[in-house]
Amino acid sequence: MLDQILCIDDDPITLMLCKKVIVKSSFSNEIITAQNGEEALSYFNTMRYAKSKSNEQPQLIFLDLNMPVMGGWEFLDYFNSPEFSEFNTIKVVVLSSTIDPEDLEKAKQYPMVIDFLSKPITRSMLEYLKNKME
Repeated sequence: MLDQILCIDDDPITLMLCKKVIVKSSFSNEIITAQNGEEALSYFNTMRYAKSKSNEQPQLIFLDLNMPVMGGWEFLDYFNSPEFSEFNTIKVVVLSSTIDPEDLEKAKQYPMVIDFLSKPITRSMLEYLKNKME
């Protein structure tokens, strides 16, 4: 079981379903959510500049691609930069409602992206990811 996961998605129903499936599958102890890439980067910046470094960081991020304010690709560009290098052990799974072959290829350019899966998240996906992360 993972200690902490970050789900980044602008759809509150998707976030709720994601949380339910993760809890029922005992996949993670804690689930943090952000509604877009900018909110997620703000979360990481808060962790970086917090006085106490005891903050746990997520081990896995579920990332939607199409969001207002800052989408998934823009988040990945920032998150992959030297500015966020202290978080480079965090793995990212892209969750998208459409699986475009071009998006699949683009996702492979980011070293932290370990998979590209179709929404919605399911228990069998989490089992697959458990095995992949071991």
